[in-house]
Amino acid sequence: MPVFGYIACLLIGVSLGSIGAGGGILTVPVMVYLFHVPVVLATSYSLFIVGLTSLLGAASNYRQSNTNVRVAGLFCLVSAGIVLLIRSWLLPLIPNRLFFIGKVPVTWSLASMILFAVLLFVSASVMIRRREEPVVAGGDRNPFHLIGSGILVGGVTGLLGAGGGFILIPSLVLLLRFPVKEAIGTSLLIIAINSLLGFGMDLRHMPVDWHFLGWVTVAAVAGILLGIAVASRVDGSRLKTVFGWFMVGIGAIVLTKELVGFFSIFGY
Repeated sequence: MPVFGYIACLLIGVSLGSIGAGGGILTVPVMVYLFHVPVVLATSYSLFIVGLTSLLGAASNYRQSNTNVRVAGLFCLVSAGIVLLIRSWLLPLIPNRLFFIGKVPVTWSLASMILFAVLLFVSASVMIRRREEPVVAGGDRNPFHLIGSGILVGGVTGLLGAGGGFILIPSLVLLLRFPVKEAIGTSLLIIAINSLLGFGMDLRHMPVDWHFLGWVTVAAVAGILLGIAVASRVDGSRLKTVFGWFMVGIGAIVLTKELVGFFSIFGY
C-alpha cells in the first residue's frame, strides 16, 4: 500500500483546513507520482477530493461566521461556468501530443505538469511574501475584481483540476480586502462548488475507482479537520510562510522530474 500517498493526502487536507489553499495544486502530483494515476484521470480525482474536503471545511467555517456566502455565490456564477465549459468542451479537444521538438513529442501530460510547477512557484511567492493590507469586513465587492478573479480561478480549476485557492486567497485578501480568516472560509466554499461541478461533468466519460477514491478522500477529510484545529491555534501568516516554502520544494521536484524525463529522450 502506498503509505506515503495517503500521508500526502492527509497533508493536503491540513493545507486546505489551515490556510484554505494548496490542496488542489498538490493533489494531482500526488495522484500521478505516488499513486501512478494517469494525469487526466488524476485531475478528475483531484476535483472530487478537494471538492468534498473543502465543503466540509466551508461548513465548519460557516459555523464560526467566517464564510461570506453572498460573495461566494456571485463568484461561483462566473467561475463555475468557466469550469463547466472547459471540462465539457475544451479538455476533450486537447490532443495528447501538442507539438514536436525535433522528432520528440511534447505531450499534454508533460505540459500540464510543468504548468503545475510554475503555478506552485507563483503561489509560493504570494504566500511567502508578507504584506499588510487594509481589510474591509465582507470585502469591497468590486464587480470587476470578482469577475476577473472568477474567470482566472475557473480556468485553473477546469483545466488542471486544481481548486484555485492559491489564486483565490490572494484575490480575496489583496483585491477584495477580505480579512484572512473570512477569505479562507469563503475560498473553501467557492473551491467546493467549482470542484464538485467539474467532477460531475467528468463522470460522463471518466472511469472512477470508487474504492481507491474513497480511501484517499477519507485521508484528506481527516487532514482538513486537523488543519481547522491547527488554524485556530497558530498565526495564519506563519502557516502561509511555512506552506509556501513547502510548495517551492514540491514545485522543484515536479519540474525536475518532468524535465529529466523529457531530456532523457534526447540522450542527455
